[in-house]
Amino acid sequence: MAASRTAYGKRAARPRGAGAAALAGVGLLTAGLLSGCGTPGVRQDDARAAADGFERALGAKDFAGVCARLAPPTREEVEDSEGKGCADAVPGLSLPGAGSPVRVTVYGRQAQVTGPGDTLFLSQFHHGWRVVAAGCEPRPGQPYKCTVKGG
Repeated sequence: MAASRTAYGKRAARPRGAGAAALAGVGLLTAGLLSGCGTPGVRQDDARAAADGFERALGAKDFAGVCARLAPPTREEVEDSEGKGCADAVPGLSLPGAGSPVRVTVYGRQAQVTGPGDTLFLSQFHHGWRVVAAGCEPRPGQPYKCTVKGG
């Protein structure tokens, strides 16, 4: 490595050609290994697990657990539209149970999880996957119609 003097008379090391390229290569390799956590298969498994947790909470009538698995805007929409707290509002929504996820499709930070009784839409937030829409039914040539959705 070549060295030069700084304004304070100290030596400052500067990497040269091959050394800089090696450092850049190590940085790219490290970034590549760390981003492996977000591979499509892992995101798909995580979205499936989040949907499964939502369905288990719904089936167990753990309405606080259902609300904890909703995306913040969706939870706020439930509370605003029903005029009460989320856990008190969920029983009146008559959400169908989807059952175990049959198909999980991930598009970046969005996912669609379909079970035998329902379709859920999820988004990946800082603290994991959250349900943004539930009780969704397909409509030919139109967007899904959802019982619960974020504003």
